Amino acid sequence: MHDVVVVGGGPVGLYTALLLREAGLDAVVLERRPERSSHSRAIGIHPPALRALEAGGIASELRARGVLIREGRARSAGRHVGTVSFSKLPGAEKYVLAVPQATTEEVLERRLGEGFPGTLRRGVAVTTTRDSGDRVLVGTRTRDGDAVVEARLVVAADGARSSVRDDAGIRAPSHRYPDCYVMGDFRDTTDDGDDAVLYLEAGGIVESFPLPGGIRRWVVRVGCPQERPTAEGLTRLIRERTGVDVDPRTSSMLSAFEVQSRLAERFVSGRTVLVGDAAHEVSPIGGQGMNLGWLDAERLVPIIAASIRDGQDVAARLDLYEKERRSQAALARRKASINMALGRPLPAPLLRPRNAVLAALIRNDAVHRGVARAFTMQ
Repeated sequence: MHDVVVVGGGPVGLYTALLLREAGLDAVVLERRPERSSHSRAIGIHPPALRALEAGGIASELRARGVLIREGRARSAGRHVGTVSFSKLPGAEKYVLAVPQATTEEVLERRLGEGFPGTLRRGVAVTTTRDSGDRVLVGTRTRDGDAVVEARLVVAADGARSSVRDDAGIRAPSHRYPDCYVMGDFRDTTDDGDDAVLYLEAGGIVESFPLPGGIRRWVVRVGCPQERPTAEGLTRLIRERTGVDVDPRTSSMLSAFEVQSRLAERFVSGRTVLVGDAAHEVSPIGGQGMNLGWLDAERLVPIIAASIRDGQDVAARLDLYEKERRSQAALARRKASINMALGRPLPAPLLRPRNAVLAALIRNDAVHRGVARAFTMQ
């Protein structure tokens, strides 16, 4: 019987397993995908998460392979609105690290494989989880057939539509927002360097972030879901709203998404614990989701390790984890809602005075520091 089974081999599940193994526990990760995805979804790693990743020994490699964003600029109608600098933030990490999720998963998976071979088991679908009181029975399915894996504890890192959460009887009602986005990665032809840029336009916000290799990610708010976005359509929207020409032929990633959030009513049920999107789905706008999941793991693993080492019931020690992490997730959801509201379409007669107020606020040192902390999850 394993100490812990982690369900889901994304960045949160891999990091959770790495911490568990470094704590001396017998842990395995069950991941249904036979291969790692090459799609670069989450890209922003914030200072609190970077400090957590130091414990896993991977932050330095991610820094070397990413872009350090030290400033965020706001523009509107071709004019500068304000700049938020992270230089006055506390601690050593005065930036947001931009690195594709595929790179992050690659680093995590390699570190886990080098240090603890066999921990990650790909091509294993979890079909059921059942808490029998003193252990959890995990039903699995592979190409070779069905089997049951036993564990003292199951950590659900299987995403927003978590089947493990459903098996545990935990409700996670969703809330849909009136916001849809199209995003794509293109060759960077701007002069913005390593800065992030937010275009506050009447038609809706356009966001622009640097990525390694001379790539820039563009995110555009649109009025309704787009099932089949095209590079040509996205670059046309960028040009119409910002005046920036982006070459659609250089597209390396294209995606469209609607926004919803959910917050599980409980993060713990018996011997099942939720982390990451299984516990709290927040808007991708603001880039908080993956970071929250890593901070879940940082808080959770010492509790599990201490309980198993001294033979105590781990479930009885998880109340504090649930209260603390649920509170942080609720705060992140509120921040994401504010970010999306600022990016919605606004008639020009209202947009200009709104932006003037934002510019004045950003020039205030106290407000400036507060905005910088909010953007970096501090």
